[in-house]
Amino acid sequence: MTRTSSHDTADNEARIRRLRAARAQDSEAKTARALDAVRGLLASGQRITCAGVAREASVSTWFVYNQPQVQEAVRAAMHEQRQHGRRTATGPSSGQVTPAGLQTELMLAREEIKDLKKERDRLRERVRLSLGAELDDVGRGQLVERIRQLEQQNAELRRELSEAGDRLTDSERRLREAEDDLTAARASLRRAMRAVPSK
Repeated sequence: MTRTSSHDTADNEARIRRLRAARAQDSEAKTARALDAVRGLLASGQRITCAGVAREASVSTWFVYNQPQVQEAVRAAMHEQRQHGRRTATGPSSGQVTPAGLQTELMLAREEIKDLKKERDRLRERVRLSLGAELDDVGRGQLVERIRQLEQQNAELRRELSEAGDRLTDSERRLREAEDDLTAARASLRRAMRAVPSK
């Protein structure tokens, strides 16, 4: 190996180390922002969703779903809200339902459904591209082993796609429930307004 090529290799390795360090630092910063967002939303009594955390922390929903520490924090916060309701120290009790609050719930649920559908489409595209690109690079002697690896990758991507589908189904269920609550709240408001005697 010549001195020039050795120097180029060392430069490339240093560049790769710098890139990895920058990515790790960026990931840590995003994780910290996302965890702060979860705590802030929980403390303010707002409904915890992956899309809501992503917006609050200025990260992608993909990051929220795929960063284990963040995903665990989101799931724990959602579980807490399901078990104890959404509570704030100074705001109204979680039992009070207003049309404006339900409209906000509907808007958030619809945005989360859109994000989940986009994630589902990205996962499908990853499956397609992964299979095509890998097969293009495989020689005949390595075909069987590569197919085995691709099948494993495909199974993992299908699992991720299935999980995204489950999250989408859950979000659509919550959307239907919020729409029902909104309809009931509007009907209750109309009854209350009719019951007020006119002067």
